[in-house]
Order: sequence, then structure tokens, then C-alpha cells
Amino acid sequence: MSKKQRILLVEDDVGLQSQLRWALENYQISVASDRASAVAAFREDASPVVVLDLGLPPDPDGASEGLACLRELLAIAPETKIIISSGNENRANAVDAIASGAYDFYAKPVDIDVLTMIIERALHLYQLEEEARQRAATVGAPLAGLITNDPGMLKVCRSVEKVAPTGVSVMLLGESGTGKDVLARAIHHLSPRAARPFVAINCAAIPENLLESELFGHEKGAFTGAIKQIVGKIETANRGTFFLDEIGDLPLSLQAKLLRFLQDRVIERVGGRQQIPVDVRIISATNKNIPDLIRDGRFREDLFYRLNEVRIDIPPLRERAGDVVLLINYFIGEYCRQHGRLIKGLAQDAIEAILAYPWPGNVREIDNRVKRAVIMSEGKLLTAADLDFVAQDAPETVEYDLRIARERAERSVVQRVLLKERGNISKAARLLGISRPTLYELMKQLNIKT
Repeated sequence: MSKKQRILLVEDDVGLQSQLRWALENYQISVASDRASAVAAFREDASPVVVLDLGLPPDPDGASEGLACLRELLAIAPETKIIISSGNENRANAVDAIASGAYDFYAKPVDIDVLTMIIERALHLYQLEEEARQRAATVGAPLAGLITNDPGMLKVCRSVEKVAPTGVSVMLLGESGTGKDVLARAIHHLSPRAARPFVAINCAAIPENLLESELFGHEKGAFTGAIKQIVGKIETANRGTFFLDEIGDLPLSLQAKLLRFLQDRVIERVGGRQQIPVDVRIISATNKNIPDLIRDGRFREDLFYRLNEVRIDIPPLRERAGDVVLLINYFIGEYCRQHGRLIKGLAQDAIEAILAYPWPGNVREIDNRVKRAVIMSEGKLLTAADLDFVAQDAPETVEYDLRIARERAERSVVQRVLLKERGNISKAARLLGISRPTLYELMKQLNIKT
């Protein structure tokens, strides 16, 4: 026997509660009679569909409490389908509720057949959207914490999966914000060392005079202020993975000591004489051109070869077709859930700015801009100003190859519409004037995912 679907009924009329419980016996009904109890019940067990009476105490003859309850529930779970009811002949309250995010409404007195039809339709839509969300999570996140559908990044993910089970040293090369830390953690979590520590250090963030102690530790009395023995990061990562971020900024003096460790797999703490064996896997990362540093005498070539047993190049966001749309929608959804906001999408000026912008800060910049916009926005649509874009006049480059120009134009239009409709394929197809299968095929050709 299939499990009954959950519905939250928010109704202050005890007689109507009983009537609806009896009429909706095919569902698992939870009942609340005011806003506070409705929110508490929803937080405990979020129902996919809520039937909400707008006339709740202490304003049973108005709609203020019902509308407040609607907004609060949607702030907790924007995907919930909320069906509102009102005995007020004035449809203004229903219009306000729909504008605030309600799925549908019905007028009292209750027609059970009509209400059941609305509930069934709401549950069906919720299930379809939930399946789409799950597919997007599976397809768009090939590795934990990484959101992409770009062929270049998917190739990187396959490289990570191949190299993770081995013990080789890996060097991750890519611009700032492309996800080097995420990939380093993925390598660790897919490796036989996953149950052991993952320890990271940013070589550019620690003063040179402290970096040696951070890496190798020190003994009590090794220098002024060394009042006790400190175990270094490399030793802390024993039997696990040690991630050296921004390795291109490691001072030459420490490069020699790190090379000795990689050769002998033993360390000596600062001020100590004991050789301590350490078993770690080394992953390093940088946004700098290591061969240029080697030519300039700022990086040891022998250390480079030790660290660079396998190299993985990470493409910048501007080369990842379709990922901007995917990431924008992902972060809007995440931060709306985290901060209890109800953002319905992007204003047209925001769409234009997003697609025209080169994203020099890559994924980290998208993350930061969207988080700030979701928190600070005062409207239901994020604007270019919310995303901190400043209007700029950029010279337009002309593409003379008609095939390339046509493809660019089509990709631009489809991306704009998908951003506008928050990835809803049906609405996007309708706006583009094509069928859903045609849109799916076009997205496949243009390598666009939602």
C-alpha cells in the first residue's frame, strides 16, 4: 500500500477541521489553528502541500494573520504548494496571497471535489519539481560541493576520480575561485585516506617567519614566545592528506625543507633534533605560472617535479558554457533557504549583466554576489544593482562566421530566458515560442543545463 501524502491544514474552525479530515481521509492530515502552531508543525514535518485559511486568530475576519503565515511558511520552504481559502467575497486578499507566492486558492463554502482536484494537482506538480531538483543535484554535482555541467569541468571530475585512489602527489592549477579547495577535498574523500585528517594551509596567508613553524611545528623554547611544543600541520595530517594551497607563494628557504620531507618522509620540528616519520599524501594548488617562477629563480624545479606527479588544470568560469546559469540558480535557492528569503528570480537588467560579465573571480565571485543580493534585496526579483553591477559601456566584438554568430545568439537568448524563469523548462519554452522537446534538444546542442 502506498504511503499517504502529507498535508498541513491550517484552519481555526473546529467544525470545518473535522469535515475536511473526513473528506480528505486519503491523505495524512496535520492540523493547526493559528500561525504559531502552523509554523511549528511545518518546521517539524514540512508538508509538500498546505491548505491555509486566511482568516486566522487574532484577525479571523481579516487576512493579516493568514498572509503572514503564508510568507513565513514559504520563507522556510519556497517549494511548498500553499492553497489558500477565504470566505471574504472580496478577491483582493486572494490576489495578495497569489502575489506573495501561494499556489492556488478556493472560496468558501468548501466544495470538496474542487478542493481535492486542486490538492491533487499541487501534489503532482510538487513531485515533478522534486524529481527535477533531485536530477539537477545528481547531474549538476558530479563531486561533493562542485556544481557543473560543463564538459571541461566534467573531464576534471573524471581525472579526480581516477587519481583519488592512488597515492600520487597532485597539483591543481587554476585561477582564484575556480574550486581548487573543493577538488582537493574531493580527492581526499574518494581516497583510501578518507577516514583520516584532511589538513590545509594557505602558503600566501601566513607570514614567512611563522610559516615554518606552521608546517613543521616547533619545540618548547625554540624561539622567543615558544612556551610549549606545537605539532605542525604536516604532522597533524599523518596518514591523511595535506593540502598546500597557493604553493607558488612558498618562500625558497622553506621549499628546500619541504623537498627534503618529500624525499625522506620525515620532519624535524623547529628547535628539535628528532626525526619524525610522517605518512601523508600531498596535494598542492596555485593560480600562478610555476614554469615562469622556475625561470625567475623563485621556485625550485626539483620541488615542482615532486609535487607535480599528476597535474589537473581547472578551466575558468568564462570557459564553462552554461555553468553561470546553473550556479546562479543554485546559489539563489541555497541562500533563500538559509536566510528565509523568497526571491522569485532575476530582473531583466540582472540577466543582461550576468551574461555580459566575464566573472574574473569565478565561482567564488558568483557565490559572494548572490549571497549579498539575497540578503540585502528588498524586492522579489534580484536586480543588477542588488548583484552590485555597475553599468559599463563595453566595445562590441563582431563575429563574422554566421554559424558561430547564430550559435552565440541562440545561447544568449536561451540562457536569458532560463535565468528569467529560474530554470523552469515549461515556462521557458512557452516564452521562446517552442515546444519543450525542442527546447531540450536546443539546450543539448548548445550545452546548456539548468
